[in-house]
Amino acid sequence: MSGRPRGMLGLGLLAALAGAAYGGQAPSAPGAVGPAPILVGFRAAHHSGFDRIVFEFAGTVPARRQVRYVNRLIADPSGRIVPIAGRAVLQVSFYRAAAHTSGGRPTATASTAFALPNVMAVVRSGDFESVVSYGIGLAKRTPIHVLTLTRPSRVVIDIGTSFRTVLKGVYFFNQRRFAANTQPFVTRDLRPVVPATPATAVMDRLFAGPTSSEYAGGLRLLESKASGFAGLAISGGVARIRLTGGCSSGGSTVSISDEIVPTLKQLPGVRYVKIYDPSGHTEFPTGARDSQPFCLEP
Repeated sequence: MSGRPRGMLGLGLLAALAGAAYGGQAPSAPGAVGPAPILVGFRAAHHSGFDRIVFEFAGTVPARRQVRYVNRLIADPSGRIVPIAGRAVLQVSFYRAAAHTSGGRPTATASTAFALPNVMAVVRSGDFESVVSYGIGLAKRTPIHVLTLTRPSRVVIDIGTSFRTVLKGVYFFNQRRFAANTQPFVTRDLRPVVPATPATAVMDRLFAGPTSSEYAGGLRLLESKASGFAGLAISGGVARIRLTGGCSSGGSTVSISDEIVPTLKQLPGVRYVKIYDPSGHTEFPTGARDSQPFCLEP
């Protein structure tokens, strides 16, 4: 998820966005047929027993909302699968809504990561023909509660966090250190993870990407064309993981391998990490040593 803007637009832009969206006129009164509400941003925070995500709109609250668990996140209208980190995906759709101005300028960020117990990432999957949709990547599938608030207009989703987490490190590419040629080129940040499956949990957090504040500090997810992972297993002190989606270093001396290896080696019992390309190949599949696929070589 590198290279995308992070965080929510300033609420001070609400009036300007509303004016642009409504052609300079005030929104229609509730119940009247008028311009679609404009999504101006979203934010998330942890509360006792749940993570709360708030979608905020200029204008009224969208006439209809749909919040449901799905097996995969599908883009509207292309139908392609949208990569999103997590063990569960909550899809949120707003009907008669938009996430852009009349001139086509986006009014809400496309994706961002969160370091919350359950919520990992929020990724837009559609903004087409008055339907706005997002996916929420979660650590676990838990009960949800949806409510609406006004002044300003908000749709609030509370997602349960009735499970234990522990803090583990996730290593992200540090763009500033790389530009200054100051090693190491990765920086460790902490994430809450489910202790029963720590290897899977830290990899999910890695692919969710840095939070908005980490992104502002120069951290990035160096994806190397990969969109996810599969086949993660640890045996005999060796962690094996296969990249999905793609694999290319782009000629760089730094790749996703530099993020994956320290992230997995922090776990007890992991001495070596072998990374496979999407076809299942790696340079040194056997032996007591780290290995990466040829596609990650400079």
